[in-house]
Amino acid sequence: MQFEDLNLDKRLMKTIEHLGFQQPTEIQQSAIPVACAGKDLLASSKTGSGKTLAFLLPALQRMFRAKPFSRRDPRVVILAPTRELAKQVFGQLRQLISATPYKAALILGGENFNDQAKAFRKDPIFVVATPGRLADHLEHRHLSLDGLEMLIMDEADRMLDLGFAPQLKAINEAASHRKRQTLMFSATLDHHQVNDIAGDMLTDPKRVAIGYANDEHKDITQHFYLSDHLDHKQALLERIMEQEYQQLMIFTATRADTDRLAKEFIERGIKAVALSGDLNQAQRNRIMDEFERGLHKVLVTTDVASRGLDINNVSHVVNFDMPKHAEEYVHRIGRTGRAGNKGLAFSFVGPKDWHNFKNVEAFLAQKIQFHVLDGLEAKFKGLAPKKKKFVGKKPGKKQVKKPTQDKRTPKQRNKSFYQGVAVGEQVFMPKKVKKEAE
Repeated sequence: MQFEDLNLDKRLMKTIEHLGFQQPTEIQQSAIPVACAGKDLLASSKTGSGKTLAFLLPALQRMFRAKPFSRRDPRVVILAPTRELAKQVFGQLRQLISATPYKAALILGGENFNDQAKAFRKDPIFVVATPGRLADHLEHRHLSLDGLEMLIMDEADRMLDLGFAPQLKAINEAASHRKRQTLMFSATLDHHQVNDIAGDMLTDPKRVAIGYANDEHKDITQHFYLSDHLDHKQALLERIMEQEYQQLMIFTATRADTDRLAKEFIERGIKAVALSGDLNQAQRNRIMDEFERGLHKVLVTTDVASRGLDINNVSHVVNFDMPKHAEEYVHRIGRTGRAGNKGLAFSFVGPKDWHNFKNVEAFLAQKIQFHVLDGLEAKFKGLAPKKKKFVGKKPGKKQVKKPTQDKRTPKQRNKSFYQGVAVGEQVFMPKKVKKEAE
């Protein structure tokens, strides 16, 4: 299938040809016809599958072909879980609308709130935003979504994991036009919160699943190494970095490790930079831009850069620490092996990583084999599974119930004896007493 087979507007086809897009990916082939037909869509595909175009092209098609519900309200809102991913989507959107009169606004947390309020007064057709900041602007009445035509959620599962469910519900309520179309993209459709919120926000959606998040990525070779401690991980990393690589990304669990490793590389003459969520937006934008332009050879980061970074020159990814959420492993290694290139992914598993590693193994639904580097063999061989706590009574000897001790006095016992024992409506007495009573 070619893009011309998707029945897209001629103006849109000129832009596609100008940008050099030739053949639609699998998710684009499945999602674009459904979205262009005006139906709600619940779709999943793995990272690097081209899903951004799968929702941007139908959005532009609608702008070209349909009349707006409102002259002032945004027509399309695109939500992304992180500032990096929102920026990536906005960059691709700007390429597509460069030859059109349509205006777009990028609304991110951590940036000047008043400047963003002024941007809304320019009546942008497209708004790309993180959900928390957009909900804040709605609360301050800086924009109205009464005339919204399309609500698009990219990586909805990640937004829900980050706790944005209340903000998504608030945005949904603010954009309650009965003819609104909603597209929801998620790494997995098995996420219970995704299904719950999809039931509230989508109307009779078409479901499209292209592969699964845990499918094996054929362009990425994965290696796992056991490690004993931090110094052992450091030695493994140094051995791997002896290989020839274009650009390398290292994922750590803490900001302290990102700073420490980047500083050590710089001292050794390696062009490296650290990225974490503690940096302000301007600093993060600068670092991402410099890495994308090849000014840095190594990027050491937390999961803040596991999504939304599309750089073809990343040849190696190293998981210095295993991620807390198994899904993040797939997004981390997906930073390499893009656009048909081959990539290498290395993961270090120490005692503190074991639980997270087992979650990744279960998520991938395959038995992972460990590799060994000569001279760097680990003494650590993994942890035994924890014994499940027994719930209920422990089996043992049969308890014999001891007869209760009669604490009545002899006089009380004799009195009860002569009064008889009542059973139902009958009274039973000893024969001797019964005869005397007669």
